[in-house]
Amino acid sequence: MRIVSNKIGAGGATPPATIKVWDPFVRIFHWSLVALFVVAYATGDEIERVHVAAGYAIAGLLGARIIWGLVGPQHARFANFVRPPREILAYLRDIAMLRAPRFIGHNPAGGAMIVALLVALVGTCATGYMMTTDAYCGSKLIEHVHEFLANLTVGLVVAHVIGVLIASFEHRENLVASMISGRKRAAE
Repeated sequence: MRIVSNKIGAGGATPPATIKVWDPFVRIFHWSLVALFVVAYATGDEIERVHVAAGYAIAGLLGARIIWGLVGPQHARFANFVRPPREILAYLRDIAMLRAPRFIGHNPAGGAMIVALLVALVGTCATGYMMTTDAYCGSKLIEHVHEFLANLTVGLVVAHVIGVLIASFEHRENLVASMISGRKRAAE
C-alpha cells in the first residue's frame, strides 16, 4: 500500500492522506453491473432483446469478476474479504453498537453482501439462459425462479446501499466516492 499525501488545500488545511484501494477493473465492473442490472430489470418482458443482451453482458461481467476475485489485486480477491459467519455476525453487532472497526477494503458484512449478490446474479443469469433453451422454454417454474432471483437481487442492492450509507456515516468517509476514485482515507 502506497500512502499519498495530497497538497495543501483551501485555507491551508492538509487533506488526509489517501491510499489506492479499488483497482480500475473493480470500479468499472461495479458501475457497469449497476447500469446493466437497471437496464435488464427495467426492460424485463417489455423489450426482450435488450433484456437478453443486458443479461448476457451481466453474465460476462460476473465471469470476469469471479476470475478477478481469484487472481486480482489484494482488495479484489475473495480471500481478502470472505469471512466466516461468526465474524460477519460480530461485525453486524458492532455496527448496531456504533463501534464497528473501519476496514480499508471490504468489511465482513460487505464481503458477505458481495457473495450474496454474486450468487443471486449468477442464479438470475443461469435461469434467464435456461429460458432460452428448448428444454426450458416456456417453463413457468424457471420463469418464477428467475423473477424471484431478480427481485431478491433488488432487495440485496437496497440492503447494500443502506450498508454503504451506514458505514459512510459511522466512519465519516464517502464510500461511493471511493468506488469512483478508487481511493480511501489512509489508516486513522
